[in-house]
Amino acid sequence: MGGCFAGIDVGTGSVRAGIFDADGRQLAVAKRDIRMWKEAGDIVEQSSDDIWACVCACVKEAREAAGLAPGAIAGIGFDATCSLVVLGEGGHPLPVGRHGDPARNVIVWMDHRATGQADRINALGSPVLDYVGGTISPEMETPKLLWLREELPATFAGAWQFLDLADFLTWKATGSLARSVCTVTCKWTYLAHEQRWDADYFRKIGLGTLADEGFARIGTEIVAAGTPLGAGLTDETANELGLAPGTAVAAGLIDAHAGGIGTVGARGGSGDVLSRMAYVFGTSACTLLTTAEPAFVPGVWGPYFSAMVPDVWLNEGGQSAAGAAIDRLVRLHPAAPQAAELARAAGQSVNVWLAQRAEAGGGAAAIAELAGTLHVVPEFLGNRAPFADHLARGIIAGLGMDEGLDSLVGLYMAGLAGIGYGLRQILDAQAAKGARTQMVVISGGAGQSALVRQVLADAAQVTVAATAAPEPVLLGSAILGAVAAGRYASFTDAMASMSQIEVVYSPAERTRDWHARRFKAFEALQVAYRSLRD
Repeated sequence: MGGCFAGIDVGTGSVRAGIFDADGRQLAVAKRDIRMWKEAGDIVEQSSDDIWACVCACVKEAREAAGLAPGAIAGIGFDATCSLVVLGEGGHPLPVGRHGDPARNVIVWMDHRATGQADRINALGSPVLDYVGGTISPEMETPKLLWLREELPATFAGAWQFLDLADFLTWKATGSLARSVCTVTCKWTYLAHEQRWDADYFRKIGLGTLADEGFARIGTEIVAAGTPLGAGLTDETANELGLAPGTAVAAGLIDAHAGGIGTVGARGGSGDVLSRMAYVFGTSACTLLTTAEPAFVPGVWGPYFSAMVPDVWLNEGGQSAAGAAIDRLVRLHPAAPQAAELARAAGQSVNVWLAQRAEAGGGAAAIAELAGTLHVVPEFLGNRAPFADHLARGIIAGLGMDEGLDSLVGLYMAGLAGIGYGLRQILDAQAAKGARTQMVVISGGAGQSALVRQVLADAAQVTVAATAAPEPVLLGSAILGAVAAGRYASFTDAMASMSQIEVVYSPAERTRDWHARRFKAFEALQVAYRSLRD
C-alpha cells in the first residue's frame, strides 16, 4: 500500500490539492481558480462541472510534482465550502437561477438570496434552531432549498439530489451518496446526536416534500468524516484524477472544519482538542471549538455532535467576511491603486506588502501610532457570530483627509484590529456558557502573516498558535485520507502524528490597555449602527 495521501480543498475562489506523507510533510501543492458568477441581490453561483475539472487538474499536477506514481497515493480526502449543488437525473447539473443556465448549478455559501426565507424560518421557530445558535443563517441550506422551491419550482421538482459541495465531490469520486455528518449537521439541520432529520421542521417551513420522500434527495446514509466510501475511486474517476482505481476516499468535511482537523490536535504546545479553538482565517473566518458536553451559545452555531472531531460536540462561529473584509477595506482607500502597483513591482499581494510596511513602522507594538484615529467594524457581509445579524454592515470612523500610503497602512491595521475584536466577542460569548478557550490555533491564507497573528492575539486577548504545516486545511483533508486508508486507527493518532505546533503568539502587555479601550469603542459603534438601522 502506498504511503502518501492527497488532500483536496475547494475554497471560495480556487481548488487546491496537496500531497503529504504519513508524517504530514507536504510534498507538493497545485492550484486552479474557480469560475464564479455574481449578480445583484447577493447572488453568487458556481459550476460543479468546472469545480470537478479543476479538482482533476490539481490532483494530477500535484502528484506529478511530488514525483509519485498513481499507486503511491493510498487515500484522499475532500473538503469544500458549504455551497449547495443541485443535480438532475443522471447527475446532470440544473440551473439555480432565473437565467436558466444549467452550468450555474451551485449556490455559493456566501450567496444571501435566501435572507427572506431565513427570516421566516426564524420567525416560525423550531427546536431544530436550538442547534444552530437559535437563529438559522441564509448561508445554510434549508433557506436556500426553500428559495428554490418558491422561486424556481421546476428546478426544485426536477432535482435528483441536493448535495453539499464536499458530498458532491465524494459522490463524484466514488458513486456513493453517503453524506458526511459534518455537512448535514452543520448546514442542513440534521440532528446527529439523535441520528435523524426532524420531519416536523421541514413540514413547518414549507419543505414537507423532502420529508414525505423520506429525505432521499438530501441524504439517507449519514457517516462520520474519514469513513471510507464505496469501493474507493471508480475506474473512471481514477483515470480523471491520475490515481489508482480503488484508492480509499474519505467522507469529507466543510473547508473550515478541515482546517480544524489539521490544527487542534497537533502535538506540542499547551492544551488539547477540548481547550483549543481552531480559527480558519480565509475569505471568511470560522471558529471551531469542541466540548465534551453540549454548550448552547446564542448566536454561535451548534452544538453539533461529531461534526468535526468524532464523539465530541462542536460550536461553530466566525465572521462572514474576514480576509474579504480586509480586501474590501483596502480597496476603499484613495492610495489603494498606488499600493497595488508597488506590491506588483515587489511580486507581492497588496496585503502582504501592507503587512511588511506596517512591520517597518513598528508592527503590532506600534498599532496605536499606525491606526491613529481610525476605527473599523469590518462587518461588510453581516455578523455571523455572536449576534447572528445578517443585516449588520461595515463601519469606518475617524477618517481624515490624508490620502497617503501611511494612512492606508493605518486603515489596514485598524481593520485587522476589528477582526480581532470580533474574535474576542465570540470567545467571550462561548466562555459565558462554560466553553472556554486556552489557545486559538490559526490556519487559512489570510492568517499566514506574523503581524496578523500578533494583532489578533493582542486584540482578542488570547494566545494564538500556528502549526508547522504551510497548508493546514489541505493537511486536514489529507488526514481524512490517512484515516480512510487505515494508516491511523483514530483521528487522535492521525492529528498528533501529522500536525505539530510551531510558533505561539502571546498577547502583548504594552498594547493591552489600548486594545481594551478600542474594544469598547468597537462595541459602541456596533450598537450605534443597530440603533440607526432600526
